[in-house]
Amino acid sequence: MKYADRNGERWEESSFQDQLLEKLYNSFAGRVLVKILVCPVISKIGGRVLSSKASKLLIPGFIKRHDLDSGQWEKQEFDSYNDFFTRKYTESQRLITEKKELFISPCDGKLTVYPITKDGNFMIKHTSYTVPSLLKNRKLAKKFVEGYALVFRLTVDDYHRYCYVDDGVKSSNYRIPGVFHTVNPIANDLEPIYKENTREYCVQHSENFGTLLLMEVGALMVGKIRNYHGARRVRKGQEKGRFEFGGSTIIILTQQGSVSVDRDILKNSRQGYETIVKMGEVIGKR
Repeated sequence: MKYADRNGERWEESSFQDQLLEKLYNSFAGRVLVKILVCPVISKIGGRVLSSKASKLLIPGFIKRHDLDSGQWEKQEFDSYNDFFTRKYTESQRLITEKKELFISPCDGKLTVYPITKDGNFMIKHTSYTVPSLLKNRKLAKKFVEGYALVFRLTVDDYHRYCYVDDGVKSSNYRIPGVFHTVNPIANDLEPIYKENTREYCVQHSENFGTLLLMEVGALMVGKIRNYHGARRVRKGQEKGRFEFGGSTIIILTQQGSVSVDRDILKNSRQGYETIVKMGEVIGKR
């Protein structure tokens, strides 16, 4: 994996998880196993296990392995691994700017930005996507022609709660059923994961950035996308929801000319680097 931070540092890193997934997705036996693992029923079973009291035994090892600072969390004692996984940070850990013209990240994650063409196409790694295939809605897809697709990939060590990026009015939530491939780029080279994975989206008529499409994508062992609100008025920085059980992705679609993404992020994206960002961090402007 190729990563960059906001200070201009770049590096490549291959974790044990990356190596395991590469073997799974690049071997015949592995792909047979993947077909079983991506089924929604497997994610549901995994969810039950990780919500059990016995799963608490997994927490100390995870904290040590990822060198996490427990002083950042509101809660210190957890009932299960999933209770720990969805832990809430103290308010001071994720500050939200009040400047209306600044566009913020909705979550912690690894960000890549893709321009959407006149035909509604955009590339994620080596796979071509169209906005209609992502949304299953051609009429809505037309609103985002020549805008941006901002893809935030969350790994297991990221904060798995997410917020609204601007004040405005949101629609109801629309769910597209599917399977649960990993969102690791290794899988994307072989499977059109954002066409196949279970996902949920809403449309927000924002006060400062036009119409936004906010989408959450489930991933391997993520059986639950928890969005808190139906159609209503929302505010910038307000918690929108959370993921449970594993890695996942958030996608924001913007309209043409509505958001100017920071140059370092665009440069990193063009050169194949994911930019590490935090929830509330400024990543562009009106």
